[in-house]
Amino acid sequence: MEYRYLGNSGFKVPALGFGAGTFGGKGPLFSAWGNTDIEEAKRLIDICLDAGVNLFDTADVYSDGASESILGAALKGRREQAIISTKLTLRAGDGPNDVGASRHHLISGVERALRRLDTDYIDLLQLHHFDAMTPVEQVMSTLDDLVRAGKVRYLGASNFSGWQLMKSQAAADRHGYSRFVANQTYYSLIGRDYEWELMPLGLDQGVGAVVWSPLGWGRLTGKIRRGQPWPEGSRLHDTAGFAPPVEEGRLYRVVDALDAIAAETGRSVPQVALNWLLQRPTVSTVLIGARNEAQLRQNLDAIGWNLTRDQVARLDTASAVTPPYPYYPYWNGQFAERNPPVV
Repeated sequence: MEYRYLGNSGFKVPALGFGAGTFGGKGPLFSAWGNTDIEEAKRLIDICLDAGVNLFDTADVYSDGASESILGAALKGRREQAIISTKLTLRAGDGPNDVGASRHHLISGVERALRRLDTDYIDLLQLHHFDAMTPVEQVMSTLDDLVRAGKVRYLGASNFSGWQLMKSQAAADRHGYSRFVANQTYYSLIGRDYEWELMPLGLDQGVGAVVWSPLGWGRLTGKIRRGQPWPEGSRLHDTAGFAPPVEEGRLYRVVDALDAIAAETGRSVPQVALNWLLQRPTVSTVLIGARNEAQLRQNLDAIGWNLTRDQVARLDTASAVTPPYPYYPYWNGQFAERNPPVV
């Protein structure tokens, strides 16, 4: 396994991490993702650890906390071998303060997560979304307190816009608080919006990308084909309404390019899509999910080899989309000279 720095933290994480959203199977969204129980979770974690994949990502809202509980139980007796990443701030109860990044919710949310995970510290705590109702100074102060108390080791954001992430970093710098070193972000061949603002920010601020849904919410599994209905068993039947949107013509251009390169390399479509991501700037780790052992082993084979520069360029072209203003350099002379593209 290749290990990479998590932003500029000095802490290394595996290039592939495991997303535990399939653990638990509670509720309409997460039951469609998977319903892995403790025994199956132990087996999947065994495979991950044997392959050097020791980062496991979850959240308090995944299956109403069941994902954290199953992960904690499956790691019992081997906690020190694992890097645990979890998230909070989305609504996690019926009370008026069971949501957001207030000091109350962050502290109580971390305490509940620690109990479910059966651990006394969280390696990486990420805010699941930006809370515009809580001053950023209060948010970053509370997070810093949790780090100083030893309950959290590293901090990350998720689903933040560029200005929200930068405002948080500036507040941390102004007061000497712990900074965000990770950005858990949606990024895939059919979702490249991350590159417009968040990737340059990550390069500038030393924030590493923790990529979620690298296969475009199940659209790049190799089972979606032009002119054919979604296959039986695809989670898209139940979860498409939650997915980041993609224009159909662009999706199939990417699928066609993936098919061609998969044939050239002797690799599967998902392996090619994941390998493309692993070569992108700022990417610290790519979270892979699996409902069973076969899916997990296939995804693990996305590492240990590299697409050629020509193959990467073809995927870049097939997946390209014109960014909105002001990210599109419509005056291509001096602007392009002073702001080289991120590649």
